[in-house]
Amino acid sequence: MTNIVITGCSTGIGLQTANYLKDKFVSVYPTARDSKDVEMLKGLGFENAMQLDVTKPEQIANVIKRVLEIDGKIDVWFNNAGFGQIGAMEDIKTDILREQFETNVFGLHESTRQIIPVMREQGYGKIIQHSSVLGLISLFGRGAYNASKYAIEGLTDTLRLELQDTNIYISLLNTGPITSDFRKTAIEKLKDNVDIENSIYKDRYKRSLEGKNKRVPFNEESISVAKVVHKIILSQKPKPRYYITKATYLLGILKRMLSSSTLDKILLKIG
Repeated sequence: MTNIVITGCSTGIGLQTANYLKDKFVSVYPTARDSKDVEMLKGLGFENAMQLDVTKPEQIANVIKRVLEIDGKIDVWFNNAGFGQIGAMEDIKTDILREQFETNVFGLHESTRQIIPVMREQGYGKIIQHSSVLGLISLFGRGAYNASKYAIEGLTDTLRLELQDTNIYISLLNTGPITSDFRKTAIEKLKDNVDIENSIYKDRYKRSLEGKNKRVPFNEESISVAKVVHKIILSQKPKPRYYITKATYLLGILKRMLSSSTLDKILLKIG
């Protein structure tokens, strides 16, 4: 039976993917940062749920060791853990930008770096990197998150070249708007880490807060991502990149077709 380790399974895409795959004859090892979420996962029937904060290399190593003890292999590793920090670049302190990168980029990189030797030794494997439509285009007030996803794109594109002579496949997921707690967490990060009242963008932030429950165009449910992950598991040769949601397809096409200045005008209306 194929197995998969998924990071960031406390809510949203990670949790939905774990639930979807367990009914598809896949052995799922879901992980979460907080112990209470690990207990929640175990309560849902995931006996092998484990605690994993991707910013802690020793926890990554412990998860890998435990899965190998149980199964003797790791077929697929899904780097899903991450969060979004809202705020204009001039309002984002460097420490906050660093915090964004610690999870979204450095945690992903450390997980990838540790799993590659395992897959090299067993002779195969698949690594799934959760990027975003914001790894393709940028939106106003999303600079920290944009930058983290652009970094994932660069790391993964390079890794794909470096793994060409192996049977290890690495795929990017460019997800657009998906139903999850992502926006809720991003709003909390905005309030915690940005001095809204003293910002030149105060009115814009307040509009974001007032519209936090507003319906997002082209939004899809988390199962859309779960289905793509399952498709990658079943594929002998997964594609390097998967677009998820109509928003990603549309904006990906516009980036290729339009000049930067024209695209910027469109993105300003969206953001």
